[in-house]
Amino acid sequence: MKRDEEEGVKEKADETGVGHGRGVGMDDKEVENAADSGAEGNGLPFSKARCIALVLTVTGASIINTLGVQASVIILPTIGRALDIPDSRQQWILSAYNLTFGCFLLLWGRLADVYGKRLIFILGSAWITIASIIVPFMPNEISFDILRGFQGLGAAAMVPTAIGILGVTFRPGKAKNYAFACYGAGAPLGAVFGNIFGGVLTQFLDWKWVFWIFAMLGGIITIAGIFIIPLPPVQTESISMRYNVDWVGGTLITIGILVLLFALTEGNVVGWDTPWVPTLIAVALLIIAAFVFWQRYLEKKGQRKPLMKVSIFKSVRFSAANIIMFLFFASFNNFLITVTYWFQEYQGLSVIQTTIHFIPTGVTGVITAFVTAQLLSRVRGDFILTFGTLAIGISSLLVALPLPTSTSYWAYIFPAMVLSTCGADTLYPTLTLFTAKSLPPEDQALGGALINAVGQVGRAIGLAIMTAVQTAVIAEKKGLSVDVVGGEGYKLGKGDEALKIGLRSASWFNAGIGVVAVAVVLLFFRGAGKVGGKH
Repeated sequence: MKRDEEEGVKEKADETGVGHGRGVGMDDKEVENAADSGAEGNGLPFSKARCIALVLTVTGASIINTLGVQASVIILPTIGRALDIPDSRQQWILSAYNLTFGCFLLLWGRLADVYGKRLIFILGSAWITIASIIVPFMPNEISFDILRGFQGLGAAAMVPTAIGILGVTFRPGKAKNYAFACYGAGAPLGAVFGNIFGGVLTQFLDWKWVFWIFAMLGGIITIAGIFIIPLPPVQTESISMRYNVDWVGGTLITIGILVLLFALTEGNVVGWDTPWVPTLIAVALLIIAAFVFWQRYLEKKGQRKPLMKVSIFKSVRFSAANIIMFLFFASFNNFLITVTYWFQEYQGLSVIQTTIHFIPTGVTGVITAFVTAQLLSRVRGDFILTFGTLAIGISSLLVALPLPTSTSYWAYIFPAMVLSTCGADTLYPTLTLFTAKSLPPEDQALGGALINAVGQVGRAIGLAIMTAVQTAVIAEKKGLSVDVVGGEGYKLGKGDEALKIGLRSASWFNAGIGVVAVAVVLLFFRGAGKVGGKH
């Protein structure tokens, strides 16, 4: 009798498709629960209305993540002036968020395995709501950056659980493609809202309202998550799993990357010949190496589940996918920041004028996300990835070219904006679905978390290196030392020739990153098939 019931559950799971590719973090009991929640014969596990509501709720994680970055990009110079932060250290306003996001994705993913994705998603959105309320009240650079890090901590809890919920709810095919495309569309929507909030609110109210609106969105997602995301079954084995979280690994990777970024950032302030700068870089690399060896040890011994299975990188294409994600989002993030400084610092445009110039990124992103949903099951993955990486390389190249400063926005910045967003919103869902397709079910949650973590860390480290390039070029043109140009009180005015050359040099660096990403695609993804559809 019991066997018949088990077979019935299995058949029901097969009908809903939950069991096929469930792997983004859901175990057998959760799969059975999802199957029992009731497919209606249309390949959906719930009613169509509830599925739409569920997709929109978890898409909020994508929206709020991009909004948290893009809104800060637009008002970066404004915050810097308000808190008296030197240009060379303003990157921490973004990097503090990106670093905690990237470093804690794996740990939150593991905690989601123990306590359930629904709980971690809701806690993450509640956390980000509270942190966003407090951020604007911070009176100085250090406290502000710390609270920005807390915001990223909340976002890190939402993203892997959101991807996991989508991955196990929808069967491979059109429904799953649309669900992931909708999630992917959350990024450009977040960029649109980020631009609007950053520009309009700062221009007509105060930059602090950017974070308070952010908090309101977080609150809405929290409430929606409570009522829409279904409760998982009670997992008795979770009690023993709670003592099996790799806190040592989480500490090592977080400290290692933080120390590395601190050294890369402070090198622009105190000078690269300062002895403790290269020493800290070496220490950081040793700590990161210790993390890798620790993860390998845990995986071999099997006494505790590691945050990252080192063996997962035996898949050459998965390793290449992570490299592409790192390079692409380093270049993409740097492109947005370089253009922001070009508008506000070099051309002297207002925040609202900058916002208007950024509108094409959001509009293009929404359109591209839904077009990509159709392409994923029709176009080979290597073609999509080649286009995406080429697009960001060309975008930065258009800004780097020594065109006359009187050249129309429509002639080079506008196509750069459109291309960069097309690249991001074709590449991201392709790599995400590739991860779900290329890894065994038990590794898909880890793969999804890893590839997102790598992208966020790429943003932070890429920004630190780009800032170093820009600062060094400006220092050379001014005939000053790096520590003077990167120190407090040193400002460059509107139309400054050294600033123009520095920003264009940074764009050459960004274009170079894009070219390397294209090379990785051509080397390791040639002949890759379609990532959408049934597999």
